[in-house]
Amino acid sequence: MTRIFLFLMWLAQWLPMSLLALLGKALGRVLYVLVPERRHVTLTNLGLCFPQMSEHEKSTLAIRHLTAFGRSFLERGLCWWASAQRFRRLVRLEGLEHLRACAGQPVILFAPHFVGLDMGWSRLCMEIDMISMYSNQKNAVFNHHLRAGRLRFGRSVLVSRQEGLRPVVKALKAGTPFYYLPDMDYGRDESIFVPFFGVSTATIPGLSRLAAMTGAKVLPVITYMDADGWTVRIAPPWESFPTEDIEADTRRMNAVIEGEIANAPEQYLWMHKRFKTRPPGEKGVY
Repeated sequence: MTRIFLFLMWLAQWLPMSLLALLGKALGRVLYVLVPERRHVTLTNLGLCFPQMSEHEKSTLAIRHLTAFGRSFLERGLCWWASAQRFRRLVRLEGLEHLRACAGQPVILFAPHFVGLDMGWSRLCMEIDMISMYSNQKNAVFNHHLRAGRLRFGRSVLVSRQEGLRPVVKALKAGTPFYYLPDMDYGRDESIFVPFFGVSTATIPGLSRLAAMTGAKVLPVITYMDADGWTVRIAPPWESFPTEDIEADTRRMNAVIEGEIANAPEQYLWMHKRFKTRPPGEKGVY
């Protein structure tokens, strides 16, 4: 089944962008209906983060999210198989001058989990060599294609989470930018609890710690889905970061993500169980 779906993804990437986007949105609507667990997680997350929303508003946004995810999943085939010329045309890059200005210095590219995450990584790989971390997928066939697709352009490096941060620290100190995705629930042991949309949320403070350890500049990178493609936006480096207050730094990180979500709320990865780890004494929310 996986090989059949991958073949369909390969076929789909030849389609005009307008038709490919429609198919992706249709896939997302199917997911909303047929995958009740992800629908439940999405609605729960939206209810926690936007308590002022009505049930109709939440379900509408949830559908928009699943259709955005479906489109991003199908269009991942562009990363894996489209010509470099077409991919460069469809995925626009803004703010590269901010990254170029940091050449020779340790740099952390802070990339929250928006649905365009892989598009942004692949587009940046056409310009610079980077390092990032990944989690192995349970499906071996899909995992192989995912890894190969992410390493298609340039000479970037992926390390598994099982390898730890040592290779990342070494690369950062050598001047290789780190494409960092710290906004997921990695469990109680690695996290501190700070607000995310007012909800006490288990959040890893790695961004602050890595920046302090390596002297790295932190540049947010958000990839937004457009009607006719994607736009990767690199922001200027944060000033006065890190500080000696790791909790304050981690609060700042979450606040920045909240601000970016306001620009395209349907494009953040609401399907992830972001609030799975609760503070001591609190019941689970899922």
